[in-house]
Formats: sequence, C-alpha cells, structure tokens
Amino acid sequence: MNFELPHIPNRKTKPRKSGLTMMMDKGLSTRQVEDFIEENADLTDFVKLGFGTSFLTKNIEKKIRLYKEAGIQVYLGGTLFEAFIVRNMYNEYIKLLEKLKLDMVEVSDGSITISHDKKCEYIHKLSKNFRVVSEVGSKEEGIVIRPAMWTSMMKAELQAGSFKVIAEARESGTVGIYRSSGHAHTLLINKILSTVNKDDILWEAPQKSQQVWFIKLLGTNVNLGNIGPDDVIPLETLRLGLRGDTFFTFLPEKLQKDQ
Repeated sequence: MNFELPHIPNRKTKPRKSGLTMMMDKGLSTRQVEDFIEENADLTDFVKLGFGTSFLTKNIEKKIRLYKEAGIQVYLGGTLFEAFIVRNMYNEYIKLLEKLKLDMVEVSDGSITISHDKKCEYIHKLSKNFRVVSEVGSKEEGIVIRPAMWTSMMKAELQAGSFKVIAEARESGTVGIYRSSGHAHTLLINKILSTVNKDDILWEAPQKSQQVWFIKLLGTNVNLGNIGPDDVIPLETLRLGLRGDTFFTFLPEKLQKDQ
C-alpha cells in the first residue's frame, strides 16, 4: 500500500485459496495485458479468456505467457470446452491446452447438456494433470435449478477434483444466481452456503452491486469472478472499505457512532 491507514480489513495475499479475484479477458491486446499487469498483477489470481475469445484473439500464446510470468493463472472459458465436447473433440482440446502451456482448465455445461456423471468424469480425469474449476448453473435465462440440485452438483464436482466450483452468472450477471434484474437469488445462495463451504465457491459478480452484496454477506475475502479488467482495483477498494458502498462495513462501531 502507498501509505498507512488503520482499520483496513486483512486481505489474504497471493498465493491464496480464498479472497480470489478472477478477471475476465474478453479480447485484450498484448499491450493492454502489459498495462493491466503493471497495475493489477498482485490483485489478480486468475484470468479467464472469456467464452470462445481465444479462438480469435491475436498473439494468444504471448498473452498467456505475459499473465503467467506475472504470477496469474490463465484458463480458457468453459464455453470453449463445451464447443470441443459437442464436436467430440476432447482429445484435441487436451492437445490445445498442452500447446498453450496451460495448467488450469474450466469444465462447464451451461450451453450443452452433459450428464452430471459424465461431467464429473471429465473433472476427475482432468484434475490429474490440471487445476480444475467447474461451473454450475445454466447460461439460459429462465432455466431454474432447484437449490438442492445446485448443492448436490457442487459437492459432487468438488469431490471429483474441482479446485473451486463457480456459481454461474454469465458476463451479464443476469442468470444463474441472479435474477434478470441483476439482484441476487438470496434464497438460493443461502441454501448453497448452508451446505457448501464458502471458500470452495467462486461467485461470478460482474456488476458492482453484486460485488458489494457478496462482500457484505461473506466478508473481504470472498471469491469473486467475471471482474472486468478496469474493475479489479475498484473491486479491491470495495474489499477494503475504501469506497462509499462498503465504507462503514469494516469500521469499528465506535467510529461509526461518532459520525
């Protein structure tokens, strides 16, 4: 930090298993990546090359190398995994991961239908050679998954070998754990938390209001993902109570009463 300030919540430092921030790269250039790293490398744990953008992004191998050299793990969006699976190209996908020198992979079924047993089989197989994150929830608006099913799938995927399970919200933050308005499905989230360890979940929260909601619910070291490249530092100020939305969240009660 640039100067001292008391009553700042304790943020875990990298490498960490909680308090994770996942940035979503939707097609940054290598120059933009270099600029991002200069300011955000110590605040960012993972970068997801969103959905199928890695198919089109220029200098993809250089981008990945830049992130990795800065201590940020990189993985391809789960939609790309599904694009290979639906074409019966699992082995080709593994070859792609090896070619790109990636050691992390996302397994999802938000766009295609895969039996959950088969999905867990993919997770188990991949976890032998990669750090696996798996995504639970549909990308389609209006598809409702019962809370008991959410928790059952999350626990099974963690047991199969997932490092973290991702609670689906899409890059818009209007499906999965959120309503179409962007507001949290409070009942669903509370049901999930009653059964699954909060540190095992990475909550997709692309909107500021969603980030605030989770920080107030679960604290400064909540795992949050689908954060835009320009929002990583603003998110960190929310985590530290240095932005209006969480300004009083971490201050001692005495200081709050004096205002």
